[in-house]
Amino acid sequence: MEKAKNKVANWTRFHRKFGGHVRQLRNGREFTQEVLAERCDLSVDAIRRIERGSFSPSLDTLGKLSVGLDVSLKTLFQGFEHERTGDVAEICDFLSCRSDPEVKLARRVLQAMFEDS
Repeated sequence: MEKAKNKVANWTRFHRKFGGHVRQLRNGREFTQEVLAERCDLSVDAIRRIERGSFSPSLDTLGKLSVGLDVSLKTLFQGFEHERTGDVAEICDFLSCRSDPEVKLARRVLQAMFEDS
């Protein structure tokens, strides 16, 4: 049960971080929420909820945000990823130099190690 609570907390932080990123993009273009909503063909309430992190946008909505902000989907997510601790970053760096079969094996080993925890 504790594991499930941690996942929910992580997703909540993820949504808030994405919402803050959308707000930065909007403010950088000097758009109000109303202007962005009109440009995206979304409601102002949807923009507010996205920016607060209380709404998980669908792929369709992400596409509309991309159009409204005049950025690619890649740019919409650029610089936006889960923050990694030093150890996690080192593991990712280590795995990035490995072959696909080695990465798949490492993933299976890690999953098996933490399945019951």
